Amino acid sequence: MKLLLLLVASLTFTTAMFAQNPIQAKAGIKYGEKIVTKNPVMVSEIPAKMGAAKEWKGVVVGEVVSVCEKKGCWMKLKTTDGEMMVRFKNYGFFMPLNIVGKTIVAEGKAKLVETSVAELKHYAEDAGKTKEEIEKITASKKEISFEAKGVVVSK
Repeated sequence: MKLLLLLVASLTFTTAMFAQNPIQAKAGIKYGEKIVTKNPVMVSEIPAKMGAAKEWKGVVVGEVVSVCEKKGCWMKLKTTDGEMMVRFKNYGFFMPLNIVGKTIVAEGKAKLVETSVAELKHYAEDAGKTKEEIEKITASKKEISFEAKGVVVSK
């Protein structure tokens, strides 16, 4: 009887733990390493900062337009002509799923990369795109990608 009560109590506790609200993205919350947040550049300024170089290190500020819906392992920031992919250094941290629409400051490095069709389809699937939208992806894409070592939600 004691074993049965202990089992029921354990199951109740476990269920209660998993039923908690997901992490909320609020101003001031930090993810990853401690970063410098002074003098950030707008995401749209990164191409000019990079110039002919294939890499640029610094602090950026931007609005989150999408996030990996599976576990928050990447996010995209709004640019003047689309979106910029942001991944996290060594998958050391993840973003909350409700971060879309928030403004963030991130420190890290931007690189010019070519994203394969397979990767683009994978990201589209993670973002919850429809099968039809995913099937329309037929070409790789040259783009600037950002690897953040830390992120702070600013608003």
